[in-house]
Amino acid sequence: MGLDLKGKELGKGLSQRKDGRYSARFRSKTGRIEKYFDSVPEARNWLEDAKYKAKHNTVLAPFELTADEIMNSGKCPQDLSDMTVDEWFDFWMENLIPKLSYNTRRNYRERYTKNVKPVVGKLKITDVKPLHCTKVLLDMNDDYAGSTIRQTFIQMGTMFKSALDNDIIQKHPMDGVKYTKAVKKMSDIKVLTVEEQRKFLEVAERSHNKDQYNFLLQTGLRTSELVGLTFSSIDFEKKTLTIDKTLEYRHNVGEWRAGSPKTIASYRTIPLTECAYKILKRLYDERKNRFEAKELNQVLSFEDRLTGETRQLDMNDLVFVNYRTGMPTKNSSYDTHLYKLCDEAGIKHFCMHVLRHTYATRAIERGVSPKALQKLLGHASLQVTMDTYVHVTDDSKFKAVRQFEGKNPEENN
Repeated sequence: MGLDLKGKELGKGLSQRKDGRYSARFRSKTGRIEKYFDSVPEARNWLEDAKYKAKHNTVLAPFELTADEIMNSGKCPQDLSDMTVDEWFDFWMENLIPKLSYNTRRNYRERYTKNVKPVVGKLKITDVKPLHCTKVLLDMNDDYAGSTIRQTFIQMGTMFKSALDNDIIQKHPMDGVKYTKAVKKMSDIKVLTVEEQRKFLEVAERSHNKDQYNFLLQTGLRTSELVGLTFSSIDFEKKTLTIDKTLEYRHNVGEWRAGSPKTIASYRTIPLTECAYKILKRLYDERKNRFEAKELNQVLSFEDRLTGETRQLDMNDLVFVNYRTGMPTKNSSYDTHLYKLCDEAGIKHFCMHVLRHTYATRAIERGVSPKALQKLLGHASLQVTMDTYVHVTDDSKFKAVRQFEGKNPEENN
């Protein structure tokens, strides 16, 4: 049993270093594997996950394999000294980042295929220089938004960082590389004003999707979390909701796919507002009378990112089912319907994710602390929450001054 600096037992394979960080280690067939973390839960989760992968002969998570271990895994395309960037990308995607969310992997593949591959794909990975990476980004300036260029920058950086950490290359080819096109500022993120929100809800009240729209404005869930929400995730007694799975329709294969939340931090249990609770309770009481398509009678399996175990999503247990089709509503269908409601309400078009942004902004405006909001939204870091939502409007500046003066913030001058 390992001990922390105060002598408290942490469990087998865990210990605390003199610098305060926690060590997690175990011995696999290829030798001892060890990583360091800032907290015990992080160390324990990684240790359990790594042991599971090693036991089932699965390639370990990013940056945990040495070059020799990659070669011995039997999955390496050829001799490392001759590996092209294309070959490394395919290996990296298949073996080193398989548990990243579907959307992240899809974005990585799209950016690589459209922008990175044409420039460096056929080069040996050991021959890639900063000038090649700079060319990738400069070639995008005329045709792509700054945010897309930033995505490509992240994809290249992450891919080559993995090669560096695994001793495939000796120097990171992205060192000193920058992108010059401005990324859309976080403060420019679309959020409904209070008046726009009122107009939208007034129109949405006559919509068959009114429960979903109201629910997002009360919880801030991601659309895939909303679509994959099941009654078994609700604790009606405690009035809480656990987010531990997602559901999306994959148009490229024509089927529904269950999956894990976006990140480890996205696994969360949140208290329900009274409005959100009433929506869920009513749908639960009415569930036996709703129309369900025969295709809803299926169970989808997926690998849980948190435990590494196979879990199942019973589609009959889904909370939100379309009244007409008897199936969950696709993301794209939600957005199409939203545009019609926007036209009716006389406001600019927005997509489902704007409802999440609006929930977060209303929370900040009403005094919810950024740290609490981070947990409610399932952000991986407080910085993401701060950068995205904690911006000051002119109206809030006036209210702040009035509060400083000891006046009612709603008073007129």
